[in-house]
Amino acid sequence: MDSHAGGDAAQSDTGLLPHLRELRRRVLAAMLVYVVGVLVLMNFSDEVFNWISTPIREALPPGTPLVFLNAPDVFFTYLKVALVMSLFVTAPFTFYQLWAFVAPGLYRQERRAFLSYVLSSVALMIAGGAFAFYVVFPLVFSFFLGFSTDTIVAMPAVREYLSLVLKLLFAFGLSFQIPIVMLLLVRLDLVAVETLSSRRRHVVVWAFIIAAILTPPDIISQSFLAVPMLLLYELGLWLARMGVAGKNAVG
Repeated sequence: MDSHAGGDAAQSDTGLLPHLRELRRRVLAAMLVYVVGVLVLMNFSDEVFNWISTPIREALPPGTPLVFLNAPDVFFTYLKVALVMSLFVTAPFTFYQLWAFVAPGLYRQERRAFLSYVLSSVALMIAGGAFAFYVVFPLVFSFFLGFSTDTIVAMPAVREYLSLVLKLLFAFGLSFQIPIVMLLLVRLDLVAVETLSSRRRHVVVWAFIIAAILTPPDIISQSFLAVPMLLLYELGLWLARMGVAGKNAVG
C-alpha cells in the first residue's frame, strides 16, 4: 500500500511540476521584460514627469518652479516614473504570459468571460486615473494653491508631488473597480443583489472612510473620491441586476 501511495504521489508531482516550471518561465519572462522596460524608459522620465506635473504647474503662478529638497530626489523621482511607466508599457506582454498560462485550462465560454472581465477592469482603471488627472487634480490644486500670497509662495517638491499623484491615481483607479467586483460577487453567487441593495447606508459611511484613508486630509479630495465610489456602487447594482435578469431569462 505504501508503494502504491508513493507511486500516486510521484505521478501527482509529475503532473504538477511541468505547470510550475511553465509558470516560473512565464513569470521570469515578464519580469525580465519589465526590467528592460524600466532601463529604457528612464531616458524618457523627464518628459513624462513634465506631463504628470501639468495640473500643478498650471495652478501655480507663471514661472514658479518645482523644487527638490535633497540631492537624490530627482533621480529617485525619475526612477519611480520609469517603474510605473514600465508597468503599463509592458502590461500587454505580461497579460499575454498570464493568458497563455491560464487559457489552456479554460472552456471557450470561460475564456470569453475572463477576457471580458480583464478588459473591463483595465478600462475602468484607466477611466479612474483619467478622471483623477483631468478633473480632480486641476480643481484641487487650483483651490489649495489659490491661498498663496505675495509673502507666502507655494514651491512644491517634485518627490512629494509625484508620491501624492501616484497615490491618488491608484486610489481612483482602484475605486473604479467597484462595478466589476460587485458583478463578480453576484455572478459567483457569493452575494445576493438584494443584500448589496440593502447595505446602501453602510456603503455611504465606508466610502467616506476609505476616501479619507486613501486621499490627503481634506474634504475636497475625499469628496471627489467618495461620491464617484457611491455612483459606481449604484452602477454595480444595476449591472448585477441585469446579469441576474439575463441569467434567469436564459434559465
